[in-house]
Amino acid sequence: MTSKNVNTVEKILMKGNEAIAEAAINARCRFFAGYPITPQNEIPEYLSERMNQVGGVFIQSESEISAINMVFGASAAGVRSMTSSSSPGISLKQEGISFLCGAQLPCLIVNVQRGGPGLGNISGSQADYFQAVKGGGHGDYKLLVYAPYNVQEMWDLTMQAFDKSDEYRNPAMILVDGMLGQMMEPLFPTPYTKTKLPIKTWALTGCAGRKPNVIKSLYMGEGELERQNQILQDKYKKMKDLEVMFEELDVEDADVIIVAFGFAARVALSAIRGLQRDGRKVGMLRPITLFPFPARQIHRLADGRRKFLSIEMNAGQMVEDVRLAVNGRSEVFFYGRPGGAIMTTDELSAVIIKCIENKLEPHLF
Repeated sequence: MTSKNVNTVEKILMKGNEAIAEAAINARCRFFAGYPITPQNEIPEYLSERMNQVGGVFIQSESEISAINMVFGASAAGVRSMTSSSSPGISLKQEGISFLCGAQLPCLIVNVQRGGPGLGNISGSQADYFQAVKGGGHGDYKLLVYAPYNVQEMWDLTMQAFDKSDEYRNPAMILVDGMLGQMMEPLFPTPYTKTKLPIKTWALTGCAGRKPNVIKSLYMGEGELERQNQILQDKYKKMKDLEVMFEELDVEDADVIIVAFGFAARVALSAIRGLQRDGRKVGMLRPITLFPFPARQIHRLADGRRKFLSIEMNAGQMVEDVRLAVNGRSEVFFYGRPGGAIMTTDELSAVIIKCIENKLEPHLF
């Protein structure tokens, strides 16, 4: 394994997992702790070399649980920190993620999803949507969740995730699937533009010359935890107001709007282009942030004449957020392939035509 020279404005060919890793280095992440699991192993493999080259710290921890708690400690000390894993490993990190949110500590968590439940398989999946956006651990917390569509977005959104994590003092997640993590594509290695990182006045950097800082998630005073939770909820509302990202394609005159993210959106786009050539009015709304979800935009587009079809590589998860956003104003349909199965363009084209011709049952429950 060799490091890539990314000090260029020319396109380079890079694997998705390695693009995340190098983008993290560019964003001045200087601490990584993780544990091997397929299909994300290229991230720790790559960073095991690059962190040493830039004066950072790489730790292959004894477990996923220890990794997330090491990230807690490094973040509390003010260091840009990250971990990566795949679905079962992210499950093991959930308590630590809840603690990070409760203590308002920034970090990046990368989940390169595999099929589940249980050990499942090492194929790509989108079955961790609920875990990522609904809070897989205990308590009322949220992560900023980014869902890249290609290797270029894996690069760009990784750098953005670090910045937004610092801005909101909140963990951010890059949620991709095994195909995106393993595939190679050309990308422009866009430079990281910040000359200075934000000063973390709250960090545990020693208290010489200032009052001691305290980082905690334990609040035992009467009403104290509720007040702290309100601070968190106000922060999440601000994210909903300011941080929603999505891409639209031919939605305004569409009879059917496809809602899809990540690799499923790539396959859906191929199907949509083919159907449009045949005169079908099909559009797509692709969420780039899964939290905050583009609910307001979906609600705006919903009316009695057009339908929504959520396409996912799972048994039906994001479709629930689509239904909530539509709020009864349009019919909502679902098509998914669980267990790491990869859908084809022809398969999706047939499903979309059935939706257009009222041959699919609406997704109600």
